[in-house]
Formats: sequence, C-alpha cells, structure tokens
Amino acid sequence: MNKIDVDQMENQKKTAFKNIQSGSKYQAGLVIRPIENGTVIDHITAGEALNVLRILGITGSTVERISVATNVISKEMGQKDLVKIENRELAQQEVDRIALIAPQASINIVRNCVVIEKSVVSNPEELVGVVKCPNPCCITNANEPVSTKFYVRQSVLICSYCDWHIEKNIHSYIL
Repeated sequence: MNKIDVDQMENQKKTAFKNIQSGSKYQAGLVIRPIENGTVIDHITAGEALNVLRILGITGSTVERISVATNVISKEMGQKDLVKIENRELAQQEVDRIALIAPQASINIVRNCVVIEKSVVSNPEELVGVVKCPNPCCITNANEPVSTKFYVRQSVLICSYCDWHIEKNIHSYIL
C-alpha cells in the first residue's frame, strides 16, 4: 500500500468515527440484517451477549440462526450487546434468566418482519429452578427433590432455604 492509500484509509476512519459520534445515520462496519421471525434481545449489558446465549442453551451445534453484536455504540448505555435469534420466541423463564445479567434488556418478538411485541425485562420477586445455590450445605444441593428458590432484592439473590446471598457473578449460578 502506498502513502496515498494509507492516508485515504485514515481519513475514511476519521470521518466514520465523527459520523458515529455525532449520531449521523451513517453506519460503519457490518450491519446485521433484520430477521423475519424470532426474537431480538436488545440493550444487553456490554460483554454479556455470550452469557445470554449460554443461558438460552445456544451452542455452536444448535439449529437456530443467531446474530450477535457486541460492544455496539448506544446513546443510552454507552455500549451494549445485541442478540437476534431466528424462528424462536423466548419462554418467560428464559426472560427471567436474562434479566439477572442484563437488567436493561428489551425483548422484541418479530413475526413477518414486524415487531409485534416489545417489552423490557424485569426481575421477578422470586426465582424457582433458575439459579443454583452455591452453599454446599443447602438442602437443594443434598440430592433431595427440592427445586431451588431465590428471592430477588435489587441486584442480590437470596436463597429461601439457607439465606445464602449471591451478589457477584450471578451468570455462573444460572441453571
């Protein structure tokens, strides 16, 4: 590459960055195409998209067509992640799990290329069978036929059986 090509590339990068900062309609980089049917999970906390996929049981060997964008510029959040899942609508228990790690997320249900339902996630008051208790002495970890049950208080989960508190790394305890 000669000096002129390098200078042109640098100018294009600077222009794109200025347009992005100014909120221009200009779009730099890869644009994820719209989906015809399925779910769009938007406003995911930056860096949590892969945890959202794990929570939903989506691996490289699943059949869903997935689009993932990480660290996307957002006016409200600074940066955000985005997940699009074709031909799948989420169950309420899946939405509850997402709310634990992405409390600002919005769920958009798309049918025939139209958003028919849009909702913001909210933490339920109680989670049953969603989170594993980290306390090895908890009855839920004693091979008893008892489902885990946690109360949600702000950003803390409290086990209803042993009163154990989960405040950090909540994603690692989600079943």
